[in-house]
Amino acid sequence: MDVRLRSCSIGLLLTLTTCLPAIAEEASADSAQPAQGVDPHSAIEDAHEPATQSLPLEDLQMFADVFNQIRQGYVESVPDSELFELAVQGMLSGLDPHSVFLKERAYDSLQETTQGEFSGLGIEIGQDRGYITIIAPIDGSPAEAAGLEAGDVILKIDGEAIRDLPVNKSVEMMRGPTGSEVLLTIGRRGTADPFDVTVIRDIIKVPSVRSRELMEGYLWLRASQFQRDTGLEAIATLEKALAEGPLKGVVIDLRNNPGGVLGASVDMAGAVLDGGLVVYTEGRHPQAAGQYDAASGDMLNGIPIVVLINGGSASASEIVAGALQDRRRAVIMGTRSFGKGSVQTILPVNDTRAVKLTTALYYTPNGRSIQAEGIVPDIVVERAEVTSVESNRRTKEADLQGSLSGDGDPVDAQSESEALTELRNSDNQLYEALTLLRGINLLIPEAPPETPETDDQTTLALGTP
Repeated sequence: MDVRLRSCSIGLLLTLTTCLPAIAEEASADSAQPAQGVDPHSAIEDAHEPATQSLPLEDLQMFADVFNQIRQGYVESVPDSELFELAVQGMLSGLDPHSVFLKERAYDSLQETTQGEFSGLGIEIGQDRGYITIIAPIDGSPAEAAGLEAGDVILKIDGEAIRDLPVNKSVEMMRGPTGSEVLLTIGRRGTADPFDVTVIRDIIKVPSVRSRELMEGYLWLRASQFQRDTGLEAIATLEKALAEGPLKGVVIDLRNNPGGVLGASVDMAGAVLDGGLVVYTEGRHPQAAGQYDAASGDMLNGIPIVVLINGGSASASEIVAGALQDRRRAVIMGTRSFGKGSVQTILPVNDTRAVKLTTALYYTPNGRSIQAEGIVPDIVVERAEVTSVESNRRTKEADLQGSLSGDGDPVDAQSESEALTELRNSDNQLYEALTLLRGINLLIPEAPPETPETDDQTTLALGTP
């Protein structure tokens, strides 16, 4: 090796060995906390203390030599800062699909997403065997309006192939000014050839919780993702519904919910559990261990619950489904969930850059890790188009000449039947969830009517002999 290059490599090595521990110590001193002191509502998890083992000097020397060879011999001049960023990106991308280096725009995007408003297409993405895959489009987003679906594979962005491109790079390519267009080339299972979809970027304002009454006493509560306040919004929605009248059952719809803030999922699950464990985390570092419990008191007081999930339900939504399934508080219905059972910690490097690192796995109350396995529903119901085989032209008793009339109200019965038929045709999974709740209520004994006070009781209450 040339003497000049060799000396430069050694100089770089010394810089690495003296600076890296200092950075780690600074992060630890500023942000590390005991596991019990972790704020579960924060999207920024705690940084770790520096490792105590010594740095591998021979490997660092090899890195410095390769770095120098690129600086001196690459066909184009590349700034040192860019080479360092590429090296960090390469380290992280080789670990798992969720560990990434966040530059300023991606870091800002992460912060905006947890707040519930950001600019973009409105999709949650992951990487599978080098391909960028859509985990779920966000409700009401440009991506949903353009027809993108969970499971779609993004092959090209504006004509540029992106296989093996880091997730954060793909995100940067899809970000842009509000109102501008991005052309995505999509591969979809069951479709022979890839096809192009044009999506118009927009400000994504995500209403994380929506609800409506399916029938009298039956509430549909939809969480599209878990932002900081999603759990509190769900609690407020349930409180409002309870104040308006008695509830007979609740459908918590987590289909295509890509997850989000851990604490929000703990809030939602904890609201309908009477104390006890919701989820716990374990990792290699002692500070990666955490346990999250529900407060005492089930706000629904045992009202039946069905949780709907599918292949687009990931991360925090799987925490809710897994907790309610293990604690036997809800029936889980739909199809197997995505299977993202890992916890990412945001480690700020400076004011504009951070590392998102997988630091732990989370476990359901019964000790199940759903990483790559997902939540298996108690009752599997595939999304399908339902066609009735019952003919409306069949003769009924009421059609016979001279038949006796009944005492019921045929108008109300017909109206209810039409509403249920419409729900079945538009969303068979939600229809099945409602049907199950109604069936459960048929088996619950009705409370005996209150016995009115007698005259003797009233007299005694007034103190008269």
